[in-house]
Amino acid sequence: MATTTPPPATIPTPAAGHPKKPAADGPGDVARLRDAAGFVREQETSDLLARVLPGLDGPELRAMTERCRFAHAALLVFPPDERTLRAELAASGLSADGLAQPSVVVRERLAARHGLGAGELDVRILRPAVPGPDGEERAVEVFALTVPEGSELAAVAAEERTVDREAHLAFDVERPDPLVLRGLRAGFLRHGAVADGGGYNPHEDGTVFYFAAPDETKTPYRRVELYARGDHRDVLAEHLDGPRASHPAETLLRLLSGAWTTQALAACAELRLPEAMSTSTARGAEELARAVGARPENLATLLRYLAMVGVVAEEPRERGTFRLTEAGLLLREDARASMRPLALMYGGPFYESFARLAHTVRTGEPGFEDRYGENHFDHFARDPELAARFDRSMAASAPMFDPLPAHPVVTAAAAAPGGRTVVDIAGGTGELLGRLLAAHPSLRGVLLERAHVVEAARGRLGAVAERCDFVTGDFADVPADGDVYVLSRVLHDWDDEQCRTILRHCAAAMPPGADLLIVERLLPADSSPSLATAWDLHMMCNTGGRERTAAAYALLLADAGLELVGHSPLPLEAHVLHARRR
Repeated sequence: MATTTPPPATIPTPAAGHPKKPAADGPGDVARLRDAAGFVREQETSDLLARVLPGLDGPELRAMTERCRFAHAALLVFPPDERTLRAELAASGLSADGLAQPSVVVRERLAARHGLGAGELDVRILRPAVPGPDGEERAVEVFALTVPEGSELAAVAAEERTVDREAHLAFDVERPDPLVLRGLRAGFLRHGAVADGGGYNPHEDGTVFYFAAPDETKTPYRRVELYARGDHRDVLAEHLDGPRASHPAETLLRLLSGAWTTQALAACAELRLPEAMSTSTARGAEELARAVGARPENLATLLRYLAMVGVVAEEPRERGTFRLTEAGLLLREDARASMRPLALMYGGPFYESFARLAHTVRTGEPGFEDRYGENHFDHFARDPELAARFDRSMAASAPMFDPLPAHPVVTAAAAAPGGRTVVDIAGGTGELLGRLLAAHPSLRGVLLERAHVVEAARGRLGAVAERCDFVTGDFADVPADGDVYVLSRVLHDWDDEQCRTILRHCAAAMPPGADLLIVERLLPADSSPSLATAWDLHMMCNTGGRERTAAAYALLLADAGLELVGHSPLPLEAHVLHARRR
C-alpha cells in the first residue's frame, strides 16, 4: 500500500473508569474482519488470480503465478475507540498487539469523497499477520476510521461499509523489473482489469499499480493492487497514461489538444464548478448551470470533457449527471493543498507566456518577459492580486514538504540544547518554515523575502510567527549565524551564474557546521518520464531558470564552497539535497 506513514500513533482511548459499550454496528465489523482473515488464510495465489481475472489459465496463469504472490486483503472498519478495535480484532482471530499507524492516503480519500476536512478524520492502519495455506506470511490490512458514539461520522461509516471502496486484494511482485511489470500489467488489462491509479512511495521505496477488477471477477473484492519493491516510475507512467494511441496521427492529435485540457481545468476553477459538485451525489448540467451561472448546453460539453480527463465522473446509471472525483476536489478553493490557484495561473499568465516558447528557444529570452515586458517576479510584485494567487499556487505543492520535519538535519537541530535557528531564504509565505516550527517547538525561524510577501507570511504563520523573525531583502541579505538554511524551489528559477551567486551569499552567511537543505526536482540521468523534465521547460519559458541533475547541483555547490552530502526523495517527485560548508 503506497502510504506516507508518520511515526506510530494510537487511536484515542476512552477515559479510565468509563468503559465503552460496543458500537451497534460492531458485530458487523467483527464478521467482516473474520471473513477477510479466513479469505487470506485459504487462498492459493494461482487459484485467486484465476478468480480475479476470469479466463486467465494455462501457461499465462503459471507465468503470472511465478512472478507475483498474494500478500493481503484490506478493509475499512469503524470502531468508536481503540479498545473496541482491539476487541474486534481479537474476536475475529487477528492479533491485537500491533501499533496503529496513521493512514494518510485513506484519510485523504475519505475526506475527498465526503467533503470533509482531512483533519476531522482519524484513520489508522494495522497489518495483523495471517498465515497462508503453506504457512507463508500474509496479512489483513485493516484501516480503522474512529467513529465515536453519537458522531456525525456514523453516516460516513454506514455508506462506506455498504460500498466497501477501500477493500482490495494485493499481490507482491517477485523480483520486479520493467519487463516483468509490463508483462503483469498487460495480463491484467488483457483479462478485463482497468488501470485505476497508482503511485511511488519514496519512504517505502515501493511502487503500486492499482486496477479495478473485471465485472466478471469471482471474488468479493473489486480493487486489486500490484506492489513492486523499488522505483518503477517509468512503468507507472505508462500505467497512469492508459492505452497509447495506435496511430501516429492520433498520438499527435492527443498531444496537440493538451492545451485544451489546461483551459478546461482553468474554466472549471474559474466557474467554481467543484464547489457546486459533490463526490457522492451526481447532479445534472442544468442544475449545475444554475449554480455557477452558465449555459446548460455549454456546461454539459465542458463536463463531458472533464469526465474524459478524470476530474468529474458521469453517473453510469443516470447519464448526463456528474459527480466530482478526488482529483477534481483539489480544484476547490478550500481543499487542502488546493490546486485552484495553480489552474488559474497555468490557464492565465503562464498559458500566455508559453505561446512565446519558440521565441525563448530562438533568443534565450523568457517567454514571460516577451509577453509582459518584465520578469515575472517584478510583474507579480506590481499586481498584488496576481502575486497573492501565485503565492497560493505555490502551496499546491505543499505535500512535498510532509517528510521534511523528520529530516535528520532538522531533528538534530531541534534536539540540540539552547535552541537552533532555521533560515528560510525566499521562503514565500512560510509554508515550509511553518511546518518545521510547528513540528519542533524548540526551533526558531527567520524568513527572508520581499516586502509584499513578508506581510502575507506574517498572517499565514499564525501562532508560530512568535518564534519567527521576518527579514525584508533579497539574496544579498541572507541572515548570518543560522544553524539550518533552506532554499526551497528557489534555484530552479535562475541560470547557473545567478545560482552560484545565491549559493555564495548562503555560504558567506553560514557559520561552520551549518547545514543547507535545498528542495528541488531533479532531472533524471536518463530519458525516463519525470515531472522535472516538464518543469525544466516551464522554468526556461517563464523565469529563464532550469531544473538540474544532482550532479549539476553538486558542481554549483562546489563553486560556492559548499559540498553536497547527499539527497533523498520527497513526494511529488521532488528531492531534498543536503549540503555543508567545506
